[in-house]
Amino acid sequence: MSSEQWAVLIEESGKVHVVELTSGTVKIKGLGVFDPQATLDGISIGDTVTIGQKELRRLPPRLPELSKGMLRRAQTISAKDAGFFVTRLGIGSGDAVLEAGIGSAGLSLHIARALGGTGIHTTVEPRQEHAEVGLENLRRAKSVWQEFPQHHHVEGRIEDSTDAIKAIHSTYDAIILDLPDHPPAIAAVAECLSKGGRLACYCPVTSQLEAAWEACESAGLQVEWAGELMEREWGRASRGGMRPVNGPFGHTAFLLVAQRL
Repeated sequence: MSSEQWAVLIEESGKVHVVELTSGTVKIKGLGVFDPQATLDGISIGDTVTIGQKELRRLPPRLPELSKGMLRRAQTISAKDAGFFVTRLGIGSGDAVLEAGIGSAGLSLHIARALGGTGIHTTVEPRQEHAEVGLENLRRAKSVWQEFPQHHHVEGRIEDSTDAIKAIHSTYDAIILDLPDHPPAIAAVAECLSKGGRLACYCPVTSQLEAAWEACESAGLQVEWAGELMEREWGRASRGGMRPVNGPFGHTAFLLVAQRL
């Protein structure tokens, strides 16, 4: 599909806007009222354009830009943790991935990019108001990326949706759970994991991490790794050199990876 359906615009501050190239005057949050198609016609990648009082540069719609400019409702999984999941679970071309707790689709975008055009991506979300936002972010990505996996969405709790999940694909190479209560989901979908496949959990608090660990062992999965990833940004000092930027270390959640052997 043509990448001209959407445009990525970035402010000098770094704020990203993902604008649908519709014809006609519309109001776009953060940018004001203008005609997207007419205003951006002839503005190539790398060029700048003035909209209202803002000067913006047009960039290609890659994963970092779509992630920064995504619609948000639920808390999203950061690139730090998403990259760990994609790498540690070995997600790649041709795989089948099951993701429960799509939220705003922060992780989903990373999964879709890794799967390319030959993978299967099944998402499950019980909250319709969250799913609507997440699915719109995936729709944007599908319209601008040259390759996009076969995507299926199931509405409901994952432990109540195993028949629908299996109907889409009998087994999955990777399963990722971002839920308030992991044990029922782990018990329900452990059998959907292919031999050698891995299951991961995103746990905001330590009690969830411990419960997920115990549930994985009860389901016959071997826990490979559990812990947290810390992120510390550095910047240039005013008098020269580099130093850590003032702020938190960047803890987001506790992560767990288990494998079916």
